Amino acid sequence: MGDRVRVGFVGLGITSRSHFAVLEQRPEVALEFTVDPKVTEPPAFRETTAAHYRDLAEALDAHQPDLLVIATPTPSHVDLTVRALTLSSATVLVEKPLVHDLPALARLRELDGEADVRGRVFTAHHFAFAPEVRWAAEQIAGHPEWGPITRITSAFYDPYVLRGEQAFASYVSSWTDSGVNQLSMLARFAEPAALTSLREMDGGASAWATCEFRSRGRTGLASLRSSWLTGESSKGTTLTLGETDVEVVIDHTANTGFAARAGTLLAAYGHDGRTPRKTARHRPLYESLLSGAPDPVLGFDTTAKITELHHSRP
Repeated sequence: MGDRVRVGFVGLGITSRSHFAVLEQRPEVALEFTVDPKVTEPPAFRETTAAHYRDLAEALDAHQPDLLVIATPTPSHVDLTVRALTLSSATVLVEKPLVHDLPALARLRELDGEADVRGRVFTAHHFAFAPEVRWAAEQIAGHPEWGPITRITSAFYDPYVLRGEQAFASYVSSWTDSGVNQLSMLARFAEPAALTSLREMDGGASAWATCEFRSRGRTGLASLRSSWLTGESSKGTTLTLGETDVEVVIDHTANTGFAARAGTLLAAYGHDGRTPRKTARHRPLYESLLSGAPDPVLGFDTTAKITELHHSRP
């Protein structure tokens, strides 16, 4: 994007803090403006306050950013993305999930010929950039003798029950919020093929899903559990390579992992203990996005496939 990247940021809720923590560390980034109709005083960025607007169209009348980040509640993503594409030439990074339903995805696809959706729209699949996920993917890729992945079990718990209706207003449901994280993470290890079951429970606060995937010519099954009925955040994934009984276990809350077989430790990964886990995910995400050759997991084609799986009803 050049030596200087002018950024506009839409949505100043909790999610924005993780983005700002990383963007402030990038010397080429200049925050030009923020947008949020519910905020009167935006947060400081490098001890200064950017221009602030209640409406994106008003902001784009006054600024032409290189990068526009959308971190608003999921149902608002498609309208804001369309506005960003048609009123600016900016690259657009949207918090996951990109859209709240399949008609919204179709709306963006229809705009591609006019606004280069495939070249300009990216989705912040930050779990795919988590250090323990990248470590596990490197271990599996570097040990073809371990064979294909045949089973994945992933459980994501967030204490959003404590937020009540606010959680549903911001994140829609446990599956809407965490399912896309699990599917984008799955894409790091294998090729997701089809959602084979989905059951949403507890009024949308919990979900159970299974997803078929392909790994080194073999078909496997991923079991995906998510729930807000907890007092603490806890997330973990276990990958089983069935031909050799190797297990790769990653803890997303602690950013740690290990690989073992028959009681023998094969490899281990530890966290530095100083970097907040969300910063540890967003830092490499922005490095990739601003590199000029973004990781395909951020791109519209991968997002469209994940979205279709996420919203399929077996």
